[in-house]
Amino acid sequence: MSGQNNLSGMKPLELIIRLEWAVVAAVAIVFYAWSGVSWWLFGLLILAPDLSMFGYLGGPRIGAIAYNALHILIVPVLLLLVGSLSGHAVAGAVALIWIAHIAIDRALGYGLKLSTGFQDTHLGPIGRKRDGLSP
Repeated sequence: MSGQNNLSGMKPLELIIRLEWAVVAAVAIVFYAWSGVSWWLFGLLILAPDLSMFGYLGGPRIGAIAYNALHILIVPVLLLLVGSLSGHAVAGAVALIWIAHIAIDRALGYGLKLSTGFQDTHLGPIGRKRDGLSP
């Protein structure tokens, strides 16, 4: 056997890591529900970090910097901490939406971008390259 999971084509460790991120996303969404903040805000902001892809209009290096700046956990975790400690429910809710977005991306296999191109991530290639459909 090649170390691949026959059902999904993923290695067992990759499957475990994706499941962990799915749990992080679920927990963030549950805490968001408990925050009492409107689901309209959630719907409005859940894809907002992906606007950073417009950075790729400036080339792969600038695109990777812009994308990664909004797809690392440091800022949303700090925002969650500040929102929690200061009692600002909306700040905490925005942080939870942001964390959920990042976690969903990781659960789907989308990682931080390398400066070589959008398909190149710290988790490996995505899209056609990953499937072996491009050179």
